[in-house]
Amino acid sequence: MKKILVTGSNGQLGSEIKKLTEYYSQFDFVFADRSDFSLDDGKAIVTFLNKVNPDFCINCGAYTAVDRAESEPELADCINHIAVSIIAKWTAENNCRLIHISTDYVFDGNSSLPLLEDAENIPVNVYGETKLLGEKASIENNTQSIIIRTSWVYSEFGNNFVKTILRLMSERDVINVVNDQIGSPTYAADLAEVVLKIIDTENWVPGIYHYSNEAEISWFDFAVAIKELTNSDCDVRGIATSEYPTLAKRPAYSLLNKNKIRNIYKIEIPNYKQSLIKCLNKLIDTSR
Repeated sequence: MKKILVTGSNGQLGSEIKKLTEYYSQFDFVFADRSDFSLDDGKAIVTFLNKVNPDFCINCGAYTAVDRAESEPELADCINHIAVSIIAKWTAENNCRLIHISTDYVFDGNSSLPLLEDAENIPVNVYGETKLLGEKASIENNTQSIIIRTSWVYSEFGNNFVKTILRLMSERDVINVVNDQIGSPTYAADLAEVVLKIIDTENWVPGIYHYSNEAEISWFDFAVAIKELTNSDCDVRGIATSEYPTLAKRPAYSLLNKNKIRNIYKIEIPNYKQSLIKCLNKLIDTSR
């Protein structure tokens, strides 16, 4: 039985993969969180990999605190870059196939067309810089790596935009949401299915891929959709990025072109509202 190691198992994507294991009983899954697979300890990474000896590694683990990364660049680099380099090197040397998860933040946001995988990378913040270095380290140390860039991830697990908006709408009469950053949300459950489908198909085509749900919206549009689907009375107002300063700059446009992953792996990508409805139903059910 092939063994799949999933790092960052308590994060949004790792948690969604965990829910799908019952449909993939042909694999032996090992889920590792930061308590047993600390990405800031290179020796511990190698020790754990040697112990588990997986056939596939899905690296969901990452430093994702975008604003805090501005004041913790060394730690962000250690987790998003150095650790990936170590994992990629081990997988290459031990006949293990690696799927590494990356981000739309490797782009500067100056495009006006959906971004292809080979578009120029000019990150505008420390988080994006470290994730880009991680991508490069993955490819340099394991030429058979598959890298999946995704964007605006949300789920019923962890902290994310959907859960934050639901909370704010329950607490306030009016909320302000940025309306000049354009991209597309990704329901982590959809991405989890794609990742496992890639492994299950045995059609391993190395390289960089883009995946998000289908949409071209702003964060404001996303919040309005949440408001409408939950019948909230909260007044959602759009504001410019300049009115909502953050420590880390965000790309103004990071919509990903998904044609490559769609064509190679014959994937049907849901519209973002279809997936948002599924997630909201789960969140509402669990809150009852």
